[in-house]
Amino acid sequence: MLEYGLNLRQRRTAAALFIAAAIITGALFGAPLAGSAQQTPAATQQRPRRVGNGTPAPSQNREDSPPANQTSLPEEVGEDEVVRVETQLVTIPLVVTDRAGRLLANLRADSFLVFEDGRPQKISAFATTEAPFEVALLLDTSGSTRADVSLIRSAANAFINALRPGDRVALLAFNTAQGDASQLADVEIVTQLTSDREALREGVERIGSSNGTPFYDALEKVAKEVFGQPPAPELRGRRALVALTDGVDSSSAAEYATARNDITRQGIACYFIQINTEDFVEDRLLQDCADDGSLRLSRTQLQRYRQLFLPRADAADYSDFCRLGQFQRMQISRELYRLARKEMDDLARVSGGKTFPTANLQDARRAFAQVAQEIGTQYSLGYYPTNKARDGSFRRIRIEVKGVAGAQVRAREGYYAPKG
Repeated sequence: MLEYGLNLRQRRTAAALFIAAAIITGALFGAPLAGSAQQTPAATQQRPRRVGNGTPAPSQNREDSPPANQTSLPEEVGEDEVVRVETQLVTIPLVVTDRAGRLLANLRADSFLVFEDGRPQKISAFATTEAPFEVALLLDTSGSTRADVSLIRSAANAFINALRPGDRVALLAFNTAQGDASQLADVEIVTQLTSDREALREGVERIGSSNGTPFYDALEKVAKEVFGQPPAPELRGRRALVALTDGVDSSSAAEYATARNDITRQGIACYFIQINTEDFVEDRLLQDCADDGSLRLSRTQLQRYRQLFLPRADAADYSDFCRLGQFQRMQISRELYRLARKEMDDLARVSGGKTFPTANLQDARRAFAQVAQEIGTQYSLGYYPTNKARDGSFRRIRIEVKGVAGAQVRAREGYYAPKG
């Protein structure tokens, strides 16, 4: 939206006459023009203007200023005039399949129709399946997978090798400090986003077993640190989280609702390779706390269970795992696993990703191959919403494919508009 002063035309006319007079004077008498090096600092200082996303426009003599062949910036205006351009490009990663579930490639921007809350939108950005991708790869080596770290490493390397040369990967893991078996794991960014396959392989080899699963903390770290900076234009809508985990959080400071909100606002497609560790864990939860090989639910898990399923129960009754009966332990464990699967399914659905339930790590390797194939055939659309209201409301997105009978689209369900 542009707002001009009432006397804009008059002031521009006067300015033009002044410049013309200055040129004539300079030509006759060799006087310096206004804007030369003899200007005072106050005369050269300008108010930064908001352009596009609201950030100050770069100085034209900076090294990162745009090349001459790019579209020029809007003209400079006076101090009492206002330029306000509201832009919010909504990006949508999407996968298209036929009736048989086969991935469809080679579609173009004009193959798609986009609707927001039922209203058609104009596609302003489009990335084909050839555009590069950025992936945060999270490996969970807690619980029953501790003894299979080598299989996890092998599966992770196979996934990395299946990506295209231009794709970049950040590697995350749950790591416990060496020499302290009682300490719970932290989320570690093993390698930042890189396309260096050798660096990624070295990072995979450094991953060890962990004590605990700070899953929600990992989601937060992906949203705020791995993908904390806005993507380059060619990467808009082409960021994904790929997590190998059972999803049962045991030690996070973050809550699921907060982590979900941060991930979805970033437009990150979430793929979860769900390892089935339930039977292994339950068997060891039922053992006596003094037995070798027994497992315990953490205080965080016990309190989360009480708050979600028995909010009126006394917190003291869920403060000591070893005082719980076997039936209580089994019930809590099963509810937490159901909750984890529900949360992963929910996050995959709203983000346009997918969950891959697996019975064992051999299945996980095949699931990784499917995820790599999907990422390599994913499109990205972008549009500027016709609804400019900054009301924080949820906007529902629907995408249709033209000219392909039976085409199925999987994409994020919508987004939250900015507020204020």
